[in-house]
Amino acid sequence: MPKLSVIIPAYNEEKRLGETLEKLAAYFEVCGYDAQVIVVDDGSADNTKALAEKKQGEYPWLKVMGYEANRGKGCAVKTGVAAAKGDIVLFYDADASTPIAEVDKALALFEKGADVVIGSRSLPESDVKIHQPWYRESMGRIFNLFVQLIILRGFVDTQCGFKLFRRQAAVDVFALQRMDGFSFDVELLVIARNLDYTVRELPVQWINSPMSRVHPIWDSTMMFLELLQIRANKVMGRYDKKELRR
Repeated sequence: MPKLSVIIPAYNEEKRLGETLEKLAAYFEVCGYDAQVIVVDDGSADNTKALAEKKQGEYPWLKVMGYEANRGKGCAVKTGVAAAKGDIVLFYDADASTPIAEVDKALALFEKGADVVIGSRSLPESDVKIHQPWYRESMGRIFNLFVQLIILRGFVDTQCGFKLFRRQAAVDVFALQRMDGFSFDVELLVIARNLDYTVRELPVQWINSPMSRVHPIWDSTMMFLELLQIRANKVMGRYDKKELRR
């Protein structure tokens, strides 16, 4: 059984995925433990899936999954987690904005009792090498303010694509996940806290990738509406421990 499972949700990522897999391969050569990578093609319209399947021939630790219609990042991550075998499950953005070596710091937190470790670009110790455009950073700050006001306090960055779960925590949290859109990160943290799992925020190195697919108006509106839905789900008890026994 691998120690680490890396889930990469991929939608139209043919230009970035190959380089990211090469970076993972270099890390696995020196990390000292077994790992697996699961690329989940989220209904891409380009050659993402074909590229990933070709890479399977080079990397025995790589598994490729997918489905025809684009269903959202949250769905892709949940699909990959269901197939993960590792003691620790990481979902990792296809652009590798956070270097994979940051896993080493996260594993140290698991050894100290953490159940969930989330990367953060906004802690004082975070090392942001290349920033997002000003309007993207402003969107992030405003979104985090809404997160704090509506549903979840205590985290300065809920959206970094670098989140790790102890295996049992992953099983339980993703079993209750309902959101497929960009706010699924927030939902996962709400569920984890509701299930009394220990969540630690980790300052990470981060390098912005310029090829973002987040629409500043449409996606921001949808994310706000999703926060309201997450709040409603919590009030209705859909994230409670009893739901795991259904």
